[in-house]
Amino acid sequence: MAAPPLPGPLAHLAPLLGHYGYWAVGAVVLVEDFGVPAPGETILLAAGVYAGAGRLNVVAVALIAFTAAVVGDNIGYLIGRVGGRAAVHRWGRFVFLTPKRFAAAEEFFGRHGGKIVTVARFIEGLRQANGIIAGTTGMRWRRFLAFNALGAALWVGLWTTLAYVVGTHIQAVYAEVSRYQLYVLVTAAALLAAFAVRHVVRRRREQ
Repeated sequence: MAAPPLPGPLAHLAPLLGHYGYWAVGAVVLVEDFGVPAPGETILLAAGVYAGAGRLNVVAVALIAFTAAVVGDNIGYLIGRVGGRAAVHRWGRFVFLTPKRFAAAEEFFGRHGGKIVTVARFIEGLRQANGIIAGTTGMRWRRFLAFNALGAALWVGLWTTLAYVVGTHIQAVYAEVSRYQLYVLVTAAALLAAFAVRHVVRRRREQ
């Protein structure tokens, strides 16, 4: 079956996907998630379109992207944990993570705690830096891993499913979803906060 034409900004990824398939999906998502400015979300959408046309297996795309996302963020966590802010300030400029951008992301991360690891997956800039920030701020690894895996599952599930179902119309759908992304993130954050408060209240009652 011939490869479907990829719409708009996805078109430049056609040769990469046509040549390397699943390897391209895994590699691009992986490197994006520890700070390299790679089109991870874009290639996930393109792979979903290809899967909808029968060129790739949608389950394989989702599993590879999920694994790459979790591993990539954990590499970022290790970089932040071992190297700390000094390493980020020294090397971050090579991947467009300037001290100013990092400080802003770290402040936002610090204010919202662990729940931001989940929603950071959907925020450009934080998606690439959230593992590094979690490491520099000293978040416990198991807690980071749990929130990160949840975020990766939601992110991969959303975009792979939408791209698979709507095919070459994904760019229009993506634009619409992006318009309401802030409201979705605020709602998700509110739900997570409510769950956390409920958990704390229940613990105090038990004590």
